[in-house]
Parts: sequence; C-alpha cells; structure tokens
Amino acid sequence: MKQFFKKKIIIPVLACSLFFTTTAFKNDFFEIAKQLEIFTTLFKELNMNYVDETNPGDLMDIAIKSMLASLDPYTNFMNEQDVEAARINNTGDYTGIGARIKTFKDKLVVVEPYKDYPADKAGLKAGDEIIKVGNVLIETYKDYAGDLLKGAPNSEVEVTYNRQGKTQTATIKRAEVEIKAVPYFSMINEKTGYIVLSKFNKKAHKETNYALRDLKAQGAEKIILDLRGNPGGLLNEAIKIVNLFVPKGQLVVTTKSKVKQYNKTYYTQSEPIDTEIPLVVLINGRSASASEIVSGALQDLDRAVVVGSRSFGKGLVQRPKLLTYGTQVKITISRYYTPSGRCIQALDYWHRDENGEAVRVKQEQYNAFKTKNGRQVFDGGGVYPDVLVGQNKKSPVATAIVNNDLIFNYATNYYYSHKIDDINTFELSDADFIDFKKYLKTNNFSFETETEKALSKAFETATNEELNDNIEKDYNTLMANLKQSKSDVIDENKAFLMESLTEDIVKQYAYREGLFDYYKTHDARIKKATEILSNPSKYSEYLE
Repeated sequence: MKQFFKKKIIIPVLACSLFFTTTAFKNDFFEIAKQLEIFTTLFKELNMNYVDETNPGDLMDIAIKSMLASLDPYTNFMNEQDVEAARINNTGDYTGIGARIKTFKDKLVVVEPYKDYPADKAGLKAGDEIIKVGNVLIETYKDYAGDLLKGAPNSEVEVTYNRQGKTQTATIKRAEVEIKAVPYFSMINEKTGYIVLSKFNKKAHKETNYALRDLKAQGAEKIILDLRGNPGGLLNEAIKIVNLFVPKGQLVVTTKSKVKQYNKTYYTQSEPIDTEIPLVVLINGRSASASEIVSGALQDLDRAVVVGSRSFGKGLVQRPKLLTYGTQVKITISRYYTPSGRCIQALDYWHRDENGEAVRVKQEQYNAFKTKNGRQVFDGGGVYPDVLVGQNKKSPVATAIVNNDLIFNYATNYYYSHKIDDINTFELSDADFIDFKKYLKTNNFSFETETEKALSKAFETATNEELNDNIEKDYNTLMANLKQSKSDVIDENKAFLMESLTEDIVKQYAYREGLFDYYKTHDARIKKATEILSNPSKYSEYLE
C-alpha cells in the first residue's frame, strides 16, 4: 500500500517538475515541428502541382540559402564541394595542379599558379582561360568544374586554354599541394624579421613558430607580423600564435552564446617563445576573425604596436554541424571578446535598415575599454590600429572595378605587353593610370550607383504619371553630371587602384613570393613598422 501511495504521489510530482522545467523546450520543439510540417506539405504540393516542371533540388537550394541569408553572411549551407573546400582550407593540403582557380560558367580562369607546382611547371600563367579538361568542355559541364583538375597524385590531365586570343594545350601531372599558412618570412634588415601569416589553418601555429625561431637564429631582435588580407580560420590556432609572444595562463579570448556549452574562456596553454621581443602587427580592412583575435589580444595586452588600417570587424564565431548526404551547415554560435572585454563586430545583422542591409555600428555607439597599461580602445568597428597608415580611399565604384576583374585583367595584359628586367624597381606612372582609365572605357565598365538607381526610378514613376515633360531635360543633365562624378571618383581612388594594380602586376612577374620581396622595400606600412621598431623609446610610447 505504501509503495502504491509513493508511486501515486511521487510520479505525478516528478512528471509536473519535468513538465515545468521543459516547457520552454517543448514550446520551441513544437514550433519547429509545426513549421517543418508546413514547409514539407508546401514543398510537396508545389512540386506536384506547379504548371511547369520544377527542379526540387534547385528550389530547396534557393529556400535554404534565402533562409540563412536572413541571419548573417557566415551561417552557410555547405554541399559536398563546399565541405571539401573547407577541409582544404583548414588543412592546407590537396591533390591537384597547384593553382588558384576562379570558376565561370564557360571557363576556369587561372588566378595564380603556385611557384614550382604542376601548373607552373606546365607553363600555365595567371589569366589563362581553361575551356576544356580532358575531353570535357567546361561550358557543357553541369557540376563544379574545378573538381576536374583534382585527382590522384602523379595522374595526368590535359587542359585546353586560351591565352591572349590563342588556344593552347598542356599536360599536367597532378601532385600533392601544400597551401602554406606562412607563405613567406625573411629578414628586412640585420635586426628585423618579417613574417607573413596568410591564413589560420591547422599549420598556422607550427609554421609561425618555425619562422619566429628561424628569424631569431638569424639575428632578429624585432619582429613584424603581417596579417593583412588574412580572412581568419581556426580559433585555437589564433590562441597558440598569441601564446608565442605572451606567458602561459594569459586570457586571450572569451566566447559568449545563448547556448551555455559555447560560453568559453580561452587561455594560453604553453610556454612562450619570447615575451620581450619588440613586435609590430600589420592589419588592414581584409584582416578578419582570427586575425582580429590575434591583433586585438596583442593590442589589449600591450604586447604589440598595431599598424595599418582598421580591420574588417568580424566578432562572430562559427561551428560546422554535420547534415545528411555529406553536407554540413556552418552556424554562427557565439560572439568573441578580446581580453579587455570588447567585441569588434562592425555590422549588426539583427537590426537591418529599410533595404534589408545590415547596419554598421555608429562611432558614437562605440564603447571604451582599457588595455593592460590603461590605454583606451574601442569595440564595434574592428581593431583600430595604434598607428594609422595607408588607409587608401575605396569607394563602391573602386570596389566594382576590382570585383569585375578589371584590375586582374589589366595586369595580365600588362604582363604580356611590357618587359621588366628588375621587378624590385618597378613603379607605375601617371601615364599608366591614364592608360588604365582608357582600358576601363574600352571594356565598357559601368557601375550604377544607388543615386542613379533612385533617379531612374523616380523618372520612370514620373513618366508613368505623365509628369516627365518638364523634368526630362533636368533629368538628363543630372545623369550626365553623375557620370562625370563617377569618373572623378576613379581619380579620387587613384591611390587604392594604383596599389592594387601594382600588386597584381608584380605577382604576374614574380609570383606571390616576389610580391613579399617587393613589399620589403616599397610598402608604406612595413616602412613605418621598421621605423617604429628602430626607435625603442617611440615603440614604448605607443604601448604606455
């Protein structure tokens, strides 16, 4: 009887407790299940009854990508090709021809052949347009054409490509390709070492460690760590790299999430290489994520002087989750905070403007924080350098020029029409810039600004309302003035465009390694870093 009584009382109590503690979970679960059922029935009815033939795979792809795009740019669905690309990015190893390739519908364009790898040995150059791999025409290939270049080590592949209007073929023997996290390091002068860290893959710490030790063995008493253009990567590698320069047990980064298990605090775990060696870190607007963890932590700890321009401002952490059929979803799970407590996320994806665009955090909304020595630093807009150098103006027009491959294509043409005996003495002239502007006109470069779109829409509305008679002349004058303004903007962006052209041209002649050699004597940020490091008292002043 007692046992029965206990069961009768205790079991309902436990059930009630369980109910109340899991109500929120149940509500979420019910809502998820409900929405999935709605979507499943909608998807079935649509594909069964739509008037024309539908492609379920394409519809689902659009549905998934549109849903994720409403969150942030980093929460992404990854198909099998994307998963493989992520693996290569993280490990730095794959088997192929050894070149950076850009995929178009009808061709594969060689962006950069890696020095001494198969594509380079076979004679391929930047700008070559691969139109056929083996017997497969790129324009008729339905899957991801870049995979055609991959294969087993020592297997051969024949490629047909166009170069400057001529069709050629080459047979390439595939090989293991290693993408270095540290593609370059060397001495700048007798006392200063220079390390380029281009990505945070699984080899980042190991290669940076090796470079640092090697340079110290060569006599380096000061170090420049170049993180410009580094888009980030693995969080743990960033922590290990900070650890090279700061003691064991030092806070580097904290992650905060709505999911308790993702709330973590990361400290350095090993003995450092050198906690005293003067250090300058170079960043720019393309230094993101893990690059900002390293530069932000070293700045907060007053362990390095940060030089360059404001970093990208990505303070969000992603984690891949396995899905079915070899796919994955990469989900933003938390925000990260540097040792001073700041989050440097620049764009607010959760409070968008009327056009659905993420809102940039305004400077007046930045919060102030203190470094270890009491210096003031701010959140909200990326890592701001201690010494601002070379923040070249870059407007949407200049960005469109880059995105349309006009810098790259001009550099390719320049390579085939100019002979340069010593690339280290190379400099573009004003005449070259004038020639580049002519090239833009010849190639019908057009970029419709938001102002033009708004005016065009307004005039279209006026025409529909039959109000355009008295304003057409003024409209045409405004559009002509805007066209001239866009031409003026190109001149205003001359510094950025000339620098971008120079970089692409130097790479055409001397590979990426040659570009880093070129930087050592021509780059304004490296010159400034070297100057700071050569003056111990000035270096110390920046950190006080």
